[in-house]
Parts: sequence; structure tokens; C-alpha cells
Amino acid sequence: MKENMQSTQDRPFVICHMTMSLDGKVTGDFLRLPRCAAALEAYYRIHREYSASAFACGRVTMEESFTRGFRPDLSRFAESVVPPMDHVADENAAFFAVAFDRHGSLGWKGSHIEDEDPGYDKAHIVEVLCESTPQACLSYLHETGVSCVFAGKDDIDLPLALRKLREIFGIRRLLLEGGSLLDGSFLREDLIDELSLVVLPVTAGGEGRSLFDNGVMSAFRLEEVQTLDEGALWLRYRRCRQDR
Repeated sequence: MKENMQSTQDRPFVICHMTMSLDGKVTGDFLRLPRCAAALEAYYRIHREYSASAFACGRVTMEESFTRGFRPDLSRFAESVVPPMDHVADENAAFFAVAFDRHGSLGWKGSHIEDEDPGYDKAHIVEVLCESTPQACLSYLHETGVSCVFAGKDDIDLPLALRKLREIFGIRRLLLEGGSLLDGSFLREDLIDELSLVVLPVTAGGEGRSLFDNGVMSAFRLEEVQTLDEGALWLRYRRCRQDR
């Protein structure tokens, strides 16, 4: 899986890697259907085969998948003063879990992901934050051993965040794995270089969120199609920037 780095000299090459239903939903009860199990396993296999140095998710996805709603007691950090400066907690890390968490709402129990899947396990956590993140949250993240990157005052500046991820952590290939709000933001900023979609052989109906929330019209070129078990498909597209 080779990429053209021409448009990504100063930022990671971004691959949006997602599962979705036939009617374009990425969340919902359909993900728990037995006939989707094999395709979900293929999704995780493909994630590993990309051999990216980082994967990224929004706050909600990180909470659902990794922090499980944990909320730390921040009262003992009430008087802390921590400047909003980029902070590298693990200088030897080479594999990263990037959380786009505007105001530091996630509660991490440690500095690395703990997961039975080797495609996620032991990834060092990097929080992408706004400068308006509360001081108590910053102090807690520092104590927990989580790295921090600041990009924007009250809203995350995605191009700036990606440049810093490349410059500070050396991240050259990043898997963007939801949710739909974050995916939509990347699409609007024209920061998705490749789409990797595992299409499940079911429809979701009226429930769930679509792949891109508030997305924009963008052109992609089909690069590869693979048939998976139980009638699922893997579709890989490349962004067509020459059509702009």
C-alpha cells in the first residue's frame, strides 16, 4: 500500500478507515449482527496491515472504545497552573493513539492504550487540545503521562494539528477511524488522502450516523476492491485532487 507523499510533505498521509452498512451508516445495532462478525475481523486485520504509526479518533469514539466513560477526580488539580504548551511525555514512542479531544474531556488511566488487538495495544496516547482546555485537565494529563498538542484557541485547527503530529512525533501515516463528526471535519478541510471502507452486507435503516457528518462534495478514484466473507466488500479509494 504505497502513497504519493507529494501533497503530504508537512503532515501525515491520512487514511480514513471505517466500516459501514450498505446504506452508509457507521454506527448502529447492525454492527452486532452475527453475519457482520467476519467483516469486522477483516476491518481490524486491514488496520494492522496498513502498519500506520498512528490511529486517530474523536472524543466520543475514544470514550466508547477505550476509556469506557472513566472520569478522574480533578479536584486535587484545582490550583494547578500548566501553560498550554506542546508536551511530549514519551520520547521513545513510535506508535500513537491520537485523540481529538477539544477541551480534554477524556479520562485516561494510563499513558498507553491497553487492548487485546495488537493494532491498538501499547499505542502512546496523544491528546490534541485547544488552548482553552482547563488547567486542571492539563495537569491531570501531564501526571498520567499523556502527550499533548495544542492546535487552536477554542476549536481545533486540523491542518495545524496534523503538521505538529508530523513535526513533533514523526507520524507519516495516520488512520482516521471516526466518528462521523471528525471524519466530516477532515473531509471539509481536504485532509483525507485515502478511503478504506469495509462495507457490511446489511442495511442499518433509520438509526446510526453517516460516514461523514456535514461533509462536502469530493472526488475519489477507486483503487482496489476485495470480496470478504459473508458478502462484505473492502473498497479502497484515492483522493482526486486534480479535479478541484
